[in-house]
Amino acid sequence: MRELVRTYQAFDAFSSAHIRTLGLTSPQFDVIATLGNTQGMSCRDIGQNTLMVKGTLTGVLDRLEQKGLIFRISHPTDGRSTLVRLSPAGEDLFARIFSAHLAYLEPVFAELGKETLETLRQQLEQLRHSLENQSTPPSGQEDFSRARR
Repeated sequence: MRELVRTYQAFDAFSSAHIRTLGLTSPQFDVIATLGNTQGMSCRDIGQNTLMVKGTLTGVLDRLEQKGLIFRISHPTDGRSTLVRLSPAGEDLFARIFSAHLAYLEPVFAELGKETLETLRQQLEQLRHSLENQSTPPSGQEDFSRARR
């Protein structure tokens, strides 16, 4: 597990360094990239796509709105929901930075080759499914959560 975490940290540091040169934070970039080429999304959908929790997402959306990159409107079919869309300035930014960021990342992934990348993707997917399918601790494992109460 340590190597998985360290790999994620290395990727995040490498990716974030470039994103900062674009004038955004990583979460802001994630939202811009998620909304790019869409007609907008609900906050719930953005959260699911970016893996951000509601509190974090709200702050990110507030800052993007202050920068004039997104706007929020009432959802046309769900009065309880808000739809978030890129503003014209946000669409321009997406058009400029998304492909530039992919180009920045490409040499790192190209070094590994398509076959290795596909093998890694499959193995990570297998690990994720295994973790998601674990709803309870394996039998014989003590539940230590009660000891803290």
